[in-house]
Amino acid sequence: MKVKLTQLKAGQTGRVLTVEGGAGAIRNMENIGVRPNKKIKKISQQLGRGPVIIQSGQSEIAIGYGLAQKILVETEE
Repeated sequence: MKVKLTQLKAGQTGRVLTVEGGAGAIRNMENIGVRPNKKIKKISQQLGRGPVIIQSGQSEIAIGYGLAQKILVETEE
């Protein structure tokens, strides 16, 4: 199922499909390891519009809510 990163539940994993944004946003996400076909896991429980914490490889990364809305993932169910 294709969903936005903000729609994943805490502990749920998925594979990044696309980052819908400008060249700068895409480049920033690639630099921190969030790129198409990369497996990520959502760590944080979403409370309002705060940052979204994910695990990508061995790193935990906080992504602003607005940018997290632009990351489309395929969930693993």
